[in-house]
Amino acid sequence: MSRRGTQKKKTAKYDPICRSRFVNMLVNRMMKHGKKSLAYQIFYRAGIDIRQNTKQNPIHVFRKALLGVTPRLVVKTKRRKKGKTYKVPLQIPFSKGVLIGIRWLLGASRKRSGTNMASQLSAELRDAAFKKRGNAIRKKEQTYKMAEASRTFAHFR
Repeated sequence: MSRRGTQKKKTAKYDPICRSRFVNMLVNRMMKHGKKSLAYQIFYRAGIDIRQNTKQNPIHVFRKALLGVTPRLVVKTKRRKKGKTYKVPLQIPFSKGVLIGIRWLLGASRKRSGTNMASQLSAELRDAAFKKRGNAIRKKEQTYKMAEASRTFAHFR
């Protein structure tokens, strides 16, 4: 008889100061070469910058930006008979959408011009939360346009 039991679903841990799972997910994604303390410093400096510029709670700004960037649909490539490939729109669960949104936010903030990563991240979060623009929002709109264009292939799921 096998001794392997069923795996428990992993739960995301909270970050120590803000007690937010989303912040912990962002920091883990931002981290390079295992330097988590540096990633936390970058996020908290971005929070200080957001508080100085907008006079609002940076966690609320981050959540608003993340919810604005989180996609509900993605486009996947499916291969059919005779070598044809189709782009099929698929609905995704909220947790996977959050991961994609975090990836887009970090990628957009890294591409921004700025003095340091904290200022780039705070600028991207402010743009996504309040102005509904920025590269992360543009990426979401692009994905939705592709899903709308390939809506005719939805039956290939």
